[in-house]
Amino acid sequence: MPKTIYCISGLGADEKIFTNLQVSGYEFKYIPWLQPAPKENIRDYAKRMAAPIIPEAPILLGVSFGGMMGIEIAKQLPLQKLIIVSSIKSTAELPGWMKVAGSLKLNKIFPIRPYKLLEKIDNNRLGISSPEEKEMVRAYRKKVDPVYFHWAIHEILNWKNDWQPENLLHIHGDKDKIFPIKRINHTCVIKNGTHMMIYNRAKEIGRYIEQELS
Repeated sequence: MPKTIYCISGLGADEKIFTNLQVSGYEFKYIPWLQPAPKENIRDYAKRMAAPIIPEAPILLGVSFGGMMGIEIAKQLPLQKLIIVSSIKSTAELPGWMKVAGSLKLNKIFPIRPYKLLEKIDNNRLGISSPEEKEMVRAYRKKVDPVYFHWAIHEILNWKNDWQPENLLHIHGDKDKIFPIKRINHTCVIKNGTHMMIYNRAKEIGRYIEQELS
């Protein structure tokens, strides 16, 4: 019987982002994003996100904002292994412009929305490499809930964390434009990997995970 890896996608994404990922001997269980309560902080939100996880040496995989959420869950629920992909482990790894935007509350003054006008720029930053990926991300932009979206952007820009679990595996692409690798420490590097590599470099990521869990 296969073991379970619990998965959390990036901001606004869903389980489709894990379509190409395979890890021998394991099955994936996707944890969907929840609607945030008014003024809910990331700690309380993480507690709700952790509810579907069976607390018996669980393995958790988080991508991008899902990796940050994974660390917040690990503070409350002991994990056998936390795997984060295309994500950050601490405030120190947050890009400088995001720290400035958060401290100045620019997301409140100039609300960030997935405007179609910015689609090409966003696609470039995400590292989209095929029409299939382009359509998938476009669908995410159309259906993302604005309340959740604005809450998530605020939590990313203002994330305060300097803790990480010992049993952490961080996999990152050296061409990631969302979280540039120059700020990332102690990680497994996917050469030419972009922020979309959980989808378009899934085989390599799967091999890293298999080696770590074997």
